[in-house]
This record gives sequence, C-alpha cells and structure tokens, in this order.
Amino acid sequence: MAALHRQKRLSNALFALPYLVVFAALLAFPLGWGVYLSMQKADLFGLYGFIGTNNYVRVLNDPLFWQAVRVTLLFVATTVPVLVGLGLFLALALNRRTRGSAILRGAFFSSTVLSVTIVTLIWRFVFIPGDGLLSIGFEAMGWEPIGFLSTRGWSLFSVGIATVWWCLGLPMILILAALQQIPADLYEAAALDNASRWRMFSRITIPQISGTLILVAVIQIVMQFQLFGQAQLMTNGGPNGSSRPLVLYIYRTAFENWDVGRGAAASELLFLIILAAAMLQFWVTRRANR
Repeated sequence: MAALHRQKRLSNALFALPYLVVFAALLAFPLGWGVYLSMQKADLFGLYGFIGTNNYVRVLNDPLFWQAVRVTLLFVATTVPVLVGLGLFLALALNRRTRGSAILRGAFFSSTVLSVTIVTLIWRFVFIPGDGLLSIGFEAMGWEPIGFLSTRGWSLFSVGIATVWWCLGLPMILILAALQQIPADLYEAAALDNASRWRMFSRITIPQISGTLILVAVIQIVMQFQLFGQAQLMTNGGPNGSSRPLVLYIYRTAFENWDVGRGAAASELLFLIILAAAMLQFWVTRRANR
C-alpha cells in the first residue's frame, strides 16, 4: 500500500514537472539572478565583485530615478482608470448578438495585435509637428499647432493616448466575457420589480463582474508600469525626462551607461513598486466590494 502511495505521488510530481521547469527557467532563476546582479559591480563585459547594497544606494540617491518614478506613477494613475472605464463602457455597448457589434468588437480589439513599432509609427503621424494630422487640423481652424511630442506636459499625454488606443482591446474582451456569464434570470427578476437600468447596473452588473474588473485593473497596472517602447520611440523620454518612465531609465543605465549592476538594482526596485501597487489595488477593490 505504501509503495502504491509513493508511486501515485511520483506520478503527480511528474505531471507538475514541466510547469516547474518552465517556472524555474523563466521566472525564479531570472529573479534570483537579477537580485545577485544588483549586488555586483558589473558592466556589459562581466562582474567585478560583490558590493552589497551600494547599487541600491546610488539609485535611490539619483534624482533621475525619482523623476522616472514620478513619471511612471502619473502615467499608471491616468491610463489604468481610463482603460478600465473605457473597457467597461465598450463591453456594455457591444454586449449584443448582432453582426454590427461583432464587427466593432473586432475593430476595437485589432489594435491589440499590433507591435509597439507600428503603434508608435501610426501615432507619430498624428502628433508630429508640421505634417501631423493634428497640426493640419489646427492650422485649418486657425489655431497655433502644439508640439505634442516635444512639449513638457503634452509628451506624456501623447504617449498615454497611444497606449490607451493600443491596449484597450484586452480590457474590453475580458469584461465582455464576464458580462456574457451573468444569468439572464437576474435581469428578468429585476425587470419584474420595475428596477431602473441604473439599479440593474449598480446592483447586478457591477457585483457580478467585480472579480473581472479587479483582474483587468491588476493586469493593466503591471503592463503600464512596464511602459518602454512607446516612450522611447515617440519622445525618447523628452523633453528633459518629462516622459521618461522607469524601464527607459533602467535601459539607459544598464545598456547606454554600461552600469549593469545599478540597472539591475533599479529593476528590482521597479519589481517591488509593481508588486506593491498591484496588491494595493487588489486590497482596496476587494474591500470596497464587500
């Protein structure tokens, strides 16, 4: 009997082995190596010795790091609510079994499959001064064109617009899938009680999809904290670092300044910030929905 029990446990372990191998190779090992690298004096050619927390001290004393933190937090605080809110609005509007709704769902989701290079190229044609669509429109109405990609304040706004357009499809599809799982009996019972649409929305729809809304918010927090390609290709972090996010700071520190150890330390701090922000969002939303 004991031999049979051990054989069953071994079989279960073998089923889990492929996942454990992938988890160790793609998640656990890189995370551990990043922590180790952040405590080394290192450049692109090798390691030169253990220096403890010196890299973390240098990062935390760097004004450019804190500027990148502020830019990233502002970006996340503005884009995530917009993505969740617009995703909910589109999901509600397109939650119909008609051909037109299906076409619109495909149209809104289609931007998600584009690469970051294509997305930034499209939006550079919109925002670029002189020949951009917005500049042409402003001139046609007699207004002074705005340098959206080269003006402090507007540069991060432009990156945010491109990011929302690019990422909107996933929240819409996830929320739409949740809406289609709500039992129709709930709405029929509410209609018999003469409940208003707002009451149905607030008392039936939102509670039923609250778990999906939390999931969408957490996913978007993690994604938007990793802003990189749009900022690099549209504004290159300018002007004066006003649109330089944390990942672009890490990239320049590690691969342009050849300070790999300090770049690894900054990346570990970014990991902690993302983890704290996602857990805070999850805790606040769960507490509000109790």
